Amino acid sequence: MTGHGFTDPARQSAQGFRVLMEAMARPGTIHRLDQAHAPGVGPAAATVLLLLADPTTPVHLPGALPDLAPWLRFHAGCPMADAPSAALAMGRWPDLLPLDRFAVGLPDYPDRSATLIVELDRLDADGPVLRGPGIRDRATLSLPATAPFRANRALFPMGLDFILTCGDRLACLPRSTRVEAA
Repeated sequence: MTGHGFTDPARQSAQGFRVLMEAMARPGTIHRLDQAHAPGVGPAAATVLLLLADPTTPVHLPGALPDLAPWLRFHAGCPMADAPSAALAMGRWPDLLPLDRFAVGLPDYPDRSATLIVELDRLDADGPVLRGPGIRDRATLSLPATAPFRANRALFPMGLDFILTCGDRLACLPRSTRVEAA
């Protein structure tokens, strides 16, 4: 098992959670996060996994990440789950598709939805236009597609929340964000 978890858990989890919440509150802004290192994923994805996974959080890991599940179980103690049962999923965009297999919540309980951590090859402030809560006028963000994010927004207040990562960088796209063509 390669990589490492938090070396100073109290401090690093507080700092990391602050960065993650800032990214979620300001969709489309890119932040750096590199407090953990896991096999097969970048430091931002590894850190987010440690911040959000715990023994009560079912995690789905699609695709070719055979060394990540043991690392995650060791550091977070979380159970592994299939896509419909997952509260948290992590993978590359093609491996996470189709998105409709993940829980989007219920009308009375929209919080019973999954959060998807999407590992990308590129994460830049260009591409489709983002609008909505936390965005002054507009933001732009390189997305792997636009139609799935538009369809996700149509489900609001239900829907999936996305954390996009690339290396040590991350940006968030909550379900409340509207995605428009570039």
